[in-house]
Amino acid sequence: MGKMYRILFVCMGNICRSPAAEGVFRQMVSQEGGEGQIECDSAGTIDFHAGSAPDSRIRRTGQERGFEIGGRARHVQMSDLATFDLILVMDRDNLDYVTNLDGAGQYREKIRLFCDFVQHSSETEVPDPYYGGQAGFEKVFDLLEDGSEGLIAFLRNERHIE
Repeated sequence: MGKMYRILFVCMGNICRSPAAEGVFRQMVSQEGGEGQIECDSAGTIDFHAGSAPDSRIRRTGQERGFEIGGRARHVQMSDLATFDLILVMDRDNLDYVTNLDGAGQYREKIRLFCDFVQHSSETEVPDPYYGGQAGFEKVFDLLEDGSEGLIAFLRNERHIE
């Protein structure tokens, strides 16, 4: 194999959707034998929660589904655009923020919506569950599991996972 392929998941605060995406995807890659081939991280488009652990509701929902959701929130940086091979954002607001961060348009081809990889839903964005109830967190995990399967298939096709 060549160099490690790096993926960044981005949401607004980096305490719900993006750390959950990182945790779900990391575990699924490990189960598929892709450890050591894929590296992932998560970040937020605002720095309000920087240094905070993921929201307790997202951690609890992940745990109920067998996923470990950890890490500490951080703000997405311009340097992330060069460092990561693929940057997956959870919604169009995050897409706008990250593409605007890339003022010269140098990295546009690697910035995509996470839902581009969802196979069993017509959703185009992963909705923010922060102000909703438990059903919102469940929906997020449904989309993250589905999209992670699609992303793994894409990475296998592109030969980033053997």
